[in-house]
Amino acid sequence: MSFTELFTTFANNLLPIMLIAAAGYILGKTLTVDSRTIGRMVFYIFSPLLVFHLMVTSQLSLKQALTTAGFTTAVITLMGCLAFILAKIFRLNRPQLLAVILTIAFGNTGNYGLPLVKFAFGDESLAIASIFYVITTILFNTVGVIIASLGHLDLKSAILGVFKLPILYAVLIALIIKGFGFQIPLPLSRTIEIAANGAIPAMIILLGLELTRIEWTHSLRATGIGVAAKLLLGPVVGLLLAGLFGLQGPARQGSVIEAAMPAAVATTVVAAEYKLESSLVTAIVFFGTLLSPLTLTPLIVFLVR
Repeated sequence: MSFTELFTTFANNLLPIMLIAAAGYILGKTLTVDSRTIGRMVFYIFSPLLVFHLMVTSQLSLKQALTTAGFTTAVITLMGCLAFILAKIFRLNRPQLLAVILTIAFGNTGNYGLPLVKFAFGDESLAIASIFYVITTILFNTVGVIIASLGHLDLKSAILGVFKLPILYAVLIALIIKGFGFQIPLPLSRTIEIAANGAIPAMIILLGLELTRIEWTHSLRATGIGVAAKLLLGPVVGLLLAGLFGLQGPARQGSVIEAAMPAAVATTVVAAEYKLESSLVTAIVFFGTLLSPLTLTPLIVFLVR
């Protein structure tokens, strides 16, 4: 693994994402841009249509989708357990413990993960990564919200919230269309394709915009634990579980990269909503995103070989 190989991998796959995200960050700092409106566009239009398009046009089988769903659940569960153990070892207080669990368990599999998989491995791996993203979104909006709420949100409300996720219906409709062999009319197919093609740049711009809302924290110790654990343990857990689940080729590449992503930007919103050490969460997200090329670049090189 030479320096030239690492630099080329970074320049070709990560640098484009960083540059577009930086443009979004500068835009958010210099102009009055409503990131929530753009976020809603991505949430309700671009993301669902991207996932739908990938599932309908790919050769992804039901078995592969279910295996990826199981892999994703295992990754999030194991990362959450490891986060709990680390927080106890370093004697973090309860709010810090919950913040660290939230940020280590849930990675940025959408705004950052999907573009990276697309650039590094292509559409076949991207279809697998989209399943990882869907399952992460569902678990984050149930288990993640319950963790952040410190038990103030009942399980029924969290589960019902899943049925408000547009991405869930995109998956269900795609499965029905593929299962019964339906043909999508050309005008509708082209409409979906246009929106799907716009999803990746919209997601990256949104990533930059959301990073402008970072609030700095004095919890440097907890921040370091969260960032280091997410960036270092994620690839290891992903590789180990990929072997256990028998993932090969594009499925292994897409799944492992998603498992290795830094903390999800969405955790900052939930942390602020439930007063869960939001400054700590946002610091972990910011520094994790900034430092992620240091671990993702060699991981991509390793997975390509």
